[in-house]
Amino acid sequence: MNAQAVPTARAPRPRHVGALARQRRRTALLTVAVLALLVVLLALGLSTGEVPVAPLDALRALAGFGDAGEVMLVQDLRAPRVLAAVVAGAGLAVAGSMMQRVARNPLAAPDVIGVTGGASLGAVAVIASGVSATWTPLAALGGGLLAAVLLAALAWRGGVTVTRLVLVGLAVQSGLAAAVNLFIVRFPAELASSALQWTTGSVYGRNWTEVNIGGSLVLAGIALALLGHRRLAVLDLGDEPAGALGLAPNAARLQLLLAAVVLASVAAALTGPVGFVALAVPHIVRFLAGPPTLGTLGLTALCGAALLLGADLVVLHLLPVHGLPVGVVTATLGAPWLLVLMMRQMKPNAGSAAR
Repeated sequence: MNAQAVPTARAPRPRHVGALARQRRRTALLTVAVLALLVVLLALGLSTGEVPVAPLDALRALAGFGDAGEVMLVQDLRAPRVLAAVVAGAGLAVAGSMMQRVARNPLAAPDVIGVTGGASLGAVAVIASGVSATWTPLAALGGGLLAAVLLAALAWRGGVTVTRLVLVGLAVQSGLAAAVNLFIVRFPAELASSALQWTTGSVYGRNWTEVNIGGSLVLAGIALALLGHRRLAVLDLGDEPAGALGLAPNAARLQLLLAAVVLASVAAALTGPVGFVALAVPHIVRFLAGPPTLGTLGLTALCGAALLLGADLVVLHLLPVHGLPVGVVTATLGAPWLLVLMMRQMKPNAGSAAR
């Protein structure tokens, strides 16, 4: 009897491999879409205003070519504001994503737990004192680190629950806001008014010195966050698996949290304490693209940039009241979002899981 060849069955593809491939495709498509949206918003930011400029002429003026008036308008007034919104939005979103993953807490955002309040204190102290704007990013960084130290001292004793973290963070934020108001009241009116506008969250009046220094630090922080994604992914597995893989969980968590605080503080130095971006963008990206990966972290940066720039364009061109800071729009969106997240965390099953 002739032996018949038995066909070998192809091994089934693991489900998680297929899901990962689908997520990568979805993330790539979303990245292209958000990047295209960001390009459109950049063109609108450079070309629209009381003196409209054609988009191509705006790009030429940005490069230093064309009419001298358009070059001055685009380069000196519009470009710093647009770039500050893009860079700060990306930095805040990435910092919020890192904080939420490190703390395993959906409410852990710089504007909720007091980090941006500390950055405000440092920056306003420099502005109200009349010191050169060159020192504003460094002062904001120092204030953010101060807020992080206060939060760690008050909230991290014996473990942290979601409610304790938020309540202590709000208390730290309120105390720092009181200190900011003290600076504004005690210093000259012309300096205090600019500091007061800054505390509401605004990209108005940004200059190239602030954009170059603050933007460089924010971009460096985002690059470090992308490089540290592997440690974030290992921490997502839990402390015991992370330790088994050779990672010291506590040390890694402290380093990553410090990096997020630095990133949020420098981003806040460009725009002031803009709310909602760091809190909501990571949730939106997770909803659209799935679990966090290196690709979704880059997508988070793009979404944060597009959100803050889009909110600033809404303030400039769509709202009937002129001169409003962009923080008004983002705070209006962020307040109900924060309430929804807190209500979800206060459910019995969520609350027990968060401890």
